[in-house]
Amino acid sequence: MKVAIVGAGLTGSLLACFLARRGLSVTLYERRPDPRLGQAERGRSINLAISERGLDALRRIDLVDEVMADALPMKGRMIHPVAGPLDFQAYSASGERAINSISRGALNNALLSAASAAPGVAVEFEHRLVELDSQAGRMVFATPSGKVSVTADIVLGADGAGSAVREQLLAEGIVAEHVDFLDYGYKELSIPAAADGDFALDPGALHIWPRGTSMMIALPNPDHSFTCTLFWPAGSFDALTTAAGIEDHFRENYPDLLPLAPNLVDDYLNNPVGVLGTVHTLPWQAHGRTALLGDAAHAIVPFYGQGANCAFEDVVELDRCLDDTGGSWARALPLFETRRRENTEAIAEMALANFVEMRDKVASPVFRLQKQVEHALERALPGRYVSRYELVSFSTTPYAEVQRRVRRQHQLLGAGVVAVAVSLLGIARRRIRG
Repeated sequence: MKVAIVGAGLTGSLLACFLARRGLSVTLYERRPDPRLGQAERGRSINLAISERGLDALRRIDLVDEVMADALPMKGRMIHPVAGPLDFQAYSASGERAINSISRGALNNALLSAASAAPGVAVEFEHRLVELDSQAGRMVFATPSGKVSVTADIVLGADGAGSAVREQLLAEGIVAEHVDFLDYGYKELSIPAAADGDFALDPGALHIWPRGTSMMIALPNPDHSFTCTLFWPAGSFDALTTAAGIEDHFRENYPDLLPLAPNLVDDYLNNPVGVLGTVHTLPWQAHGRTALLGDAAHAIVPFYGQGANCAFEDVVELDRCLDDTGGSWARALPLFETRRRENTEAIAEMALANFVEMRDKVASPVFRLQKQVEHALERALPGRYVSRYELVSFSTTPYAEVQRRVRRQHQLLGAGVVAVAVSLLGIARRRIRG
């Protein structure tokens, strides 16, 4: 059984590790040169926040300690207003649970090295898929030395939101896609280590500068720097073209950033603007031998920090489907799609909703009060009331079940509030009559 995985990024590398345990012959095909031998593409990292779903996948192949050695735990959000003090908001009721900041490049390199070292796994770099016969498993790759044709029993597309495998399946008329582009772009900036070598900001938090219709976030790195990402409405980046204009804008809207970011103007002028969107694909597999997973099947916006976590959970579920079907790919691939589709659609919806929360709500006193009440309920009703954030980030509860459970909790809470209000109104009326 020969398995071809197109894409040696996070999902493809992890998937190769899982399939190697099954004794399969696996070849990873990657369009880029070996990323471990060069520098990452400028301004394209978007640091990852690995939480329980991603950790669960890594534990299953005994990689969690190695891969997460340099990760930095973040126990909450640090809100940066235009004026006034910083505001720390814990992610969990206990204040102890954390999501983990890790460089996308560092995580990719660690997983790729693990895959390369696994028995039965080969990696071919600078192989760009240009043709695919999904029924025959025949692929043609463009390489520096010319086109190469190969055949595999199983072809798995793990090549990201701009998937070449998905493009080929579209050309064959086998799948349909719909991409909902967000009317926002992103650009990365950087905050270096402070003059004394320490972090310039608290490394135990995900920093947010909420500005209503836009925002900036910053995540810590092991070298004591921070990677910042601006999320601004489409076209906004083009309005700032000079050093003076950039500095004036940030002095007015992000005043505490300027002293911390000496390369701000250079980063702003030279780092690219990325696009954001949600990918919907139907179906994810063809002929029981070719399939998409991770971002190639269902890319989401990054505002819940679940993109990589969700893709890793795809790998776990596919592995589980192979167990449940006795290793039959023809049965496992349709089963995988059946089990995962409602969950990936659920996290896509929640990621979009969380953008509004991060951008508009976190600075609101009403929002802070709501979070305090929510954490109080979690402490008073342990295991019975759990916030959406904790269910998404600190459990492996299926995303669709998270949505259903949170709706039930809110309905019960609403009913309880009404009951209390009715009771208080009855007491007040009796006192008036008395």
